Amino acid sequence: ITQLLHNPDSGAGDDNLCRWLYDTFQSAQPELHLVVLRFIPVLAGVYLSRAALNKPLPGFEAVLLAIYAYETAARNGQAVTVSIPDISHSSIYHETKQSAKNDVNENHLAIVSPILEPHGTVRSTRRARIVGVALELYYSKITYMPIDSKIYFCELCKIWSGHQEVCKASSSSLVKDEHLDNRYRKGRITLPWDILQPVLRILGHCLMGPNDKDKQLAEAACAACNCLYARALHDINSKAILATGSLLNLAKMAVDSKDNVDHTEITMSNVITI
Repeated sequence: ITQLLHNPDSGAGDDNLCRWLYDTFQSAQPELHLVVLRFIPVLAGVYLSRAALNKPLPGFEAVLLAIYAYETAARNGQAVTVSIPDISHSSIYHETKQSAKNDVNENHLAIVSPILEPHGTVRSTRRARIVGVALELYYSKITYMPIDSKIYFCELCKIWSGHQEVCKASSSSLVKDEHLDNRYRKGRITLPWDILQPVLRILGHCLMGPNDKDKQLAEAACAACNCLYARALHDINSKAILATGSLLNLAKMAVDSKDNVDHTEITMSNVITI
């Protein structure tokens, strides 16, 4: 399937593989959804690289729109949010000099993914959002995804960044082909937050996932973060610099056993200090 998706004529309106992916995802069986999601990195990579050339790709877009419509219906018009504690209130970890509010349990809602508007076509202004939603769904099922799919995604992120030379400098054992420079230059795409945010979540799982202890996957994710960090520096994107830099620090802490300390853990002792 990966090879067929990379064919020069893939993604056309009469592409039988795209039709099969579309029909398979329309099934009511969750296991068949996973089969399609497993190839989202390949489909998104090929689609975004060719869409930049203004090439019509109705086959790819039909699959992406099916996934987008599914997620729109599943969210029922609601945004994906998380509750963030209000640090103006004291906790067991810190104190504040600000006056306490009435509700000590007050939380702030942060929007992880905005409300989805129904779309029947893919326009250039909607493309990043639609592909980003597909990546969000891929991330939500990432524990079911095979290792090779995740490694492919990490390699794809390096190509999207357009900074393959940084990957070489990062001592990654995955980059060995000296003739990939042209591929990385051509594969560079724009990385709006709609795409970059789910990308970083997926890479974070590849780096720190509790069920993924594959060394090759961790190396691929670290190299991808290096490339995206270089891209963020090049674009002077402060939000992306902070996010990718944080992932790199987490990766370093995971490798260095001395840093594997939970500083929020309360130590137990039989000695009382007065």
